[in-house]
Amino acid sequence: MSSPQPGPLPRPDRCIVLVGLMGAGKSTVGRRLARRLGMPFIDSDEEIERAADHKITEIFDRFGEASFRDGERRVIQRLIGGVPKVIATGGGAFMDERTRALILAEGIAVWLDADAETLAERVTRRDTRPLLRGADPLPRLRALAEARNPIYAAAPIHVRSASLPHEAAVDRIVEALAAWEGEA
Repeated sequence: MSSPQPGPLPRPDRCIVLVGLMGAGKSTVGRRLARRLGMPFIDSDEEIERAADHKITEIFDRFGEASFRDGERRVIQRLIGGVPKVIATGGGAFMDERTRALILAEGIAVWLDADAETLAERVTRRDTRPLLRGADPLPRLRALAEARNPIYAAAPIHVRSASLPHEAAVDRIVEALAAWEGEA
């Protein structure tokens, strides 16, 4: 007896934009999701660094967060304006009202959510997070989650990435996209 065949993969006509706190898995899950759907993948932080010819930490240090967010919005607008793709955004991108409005109007926002303990364990693997420099990550991530989660909740698709394997998060996103397309 064979297992049932999965339905066709969703084919979004616009970009899938992953939002959520740092460490939620947006880049890793995004790459796998793009491969599964046969779509291009772009990490907006990498595009910002390429456009500015500076690392994000350098941009924060030299120009400040407001300047970074302005450049981030312009890069995301350019990315969303192209062919449908999967875009992983930085943790603060969705906090900017104009960037959030752009993502919600022209993309499919997917909130990758994980508890602060899981995020803290993940972010300690890299020392490239400007908002965590010189801070104990767990209390800082708890505070960020408290402030940001109500805003991330505006995303029409919400997937817990917690301690599941990344492929499980991809499976959940694909299922949610198929349901979302059915409603749209």
